[in-house]
Amino acid sequence: MLSPSPVVLKSRLLTGIGVPHGFSTRAGGVSRGMFQSLNFGNPGDLSADQRDPAENIRANWSILLEHVGASERSIVEVHQVHGSDVRWVARGGPSHDTPDGRDTRADAIVTDDPRRVAAVRVADCVPVLLASTDGKIVASVHAGWRGVVGPLEPQPVPGRGIIDATVRTLGALGVPASSLVAAIGPCIGPAAFEVGPDVACAFAKVFGDWSMHVRPCPTRTTKYFVDLPGAIREQLLRLGLPDMSIESLGRCTVSEPELFFSHRRDAGRTGRMVGVIGPVV
Repeated sequence: MLSPSPVVLKSRLLTGIGVPHGFSTRAGGVSRGMFQSLNFGNPGDLSADQRDPAENIRANWSILLEHVGASERSIVEVHQVHGSDVRWVARGGPSHDTPDGRDTRADAIVTDDPRRVAAVRVADCVPVLLASTDGKIVASVHAGWRGVVGPLEPQPVPGRGIIDATVRTLGALGVPASSLVAAIGPCIGPAAFEVGPDVACAFAKVFGDWSMHVRPCPTRTTKYFVDLPGAIREQLLRLGLPDMSIESLGRCTVSEPELFFSHRRDAGRTGRMVGVIGPVV
């Protein structure tokens, strides 16, 4: 039986322009066990008998889409690879270059098709939802730390990550950064994202040696804490979005186990949440 009450977090800014959207939590679905209960994906290393059945995930999609007012829309997803490629899905065009979509490797989806919703899967990485101020073109972005800093070889370069690539794609489609609204969803928080010197160095190369988004761990000399949502906010500001057009929900997936799946907290044995958005009709 489908649950009538999923817990879905909304953005005040995106709600204000009328786009159907939401950041799912783990509450209000039909999945069981470690996938309890509103789950949208499986860890890649699970055997077939351990995976959340496809029928559960389909049922969870029905619950979520009905809740956000998009029950008649089709879902566009991609094979996420922690890169900086953006998939453009035009109104009336194909969702993928191949029939099953398995070759569509990207970490952001942009669309102007009101019959579709763009979705990314997360379990500590940052879901970022963007929309033009008129709601007619939207984007859903999967931003892990690699996607935020961009390619690492030969070294991280400002302006090469997934946030920059998505905003520039929207600009090429006639939507300047000054006409965008952005919502940064639940993710691993700055008090939970402990990293080694290699990751800290990658952030320093992109954001500067004295970046406020990286701080030393007070108890472990070779560890640091990274503020992913803060870094993404800075990137959006650098790209020209007004401060008042950026909203961060400020929820940590690691520290709220009753509400969020977390890859880090659960050592990879966990489900997936989604960030989903569609253009206005």
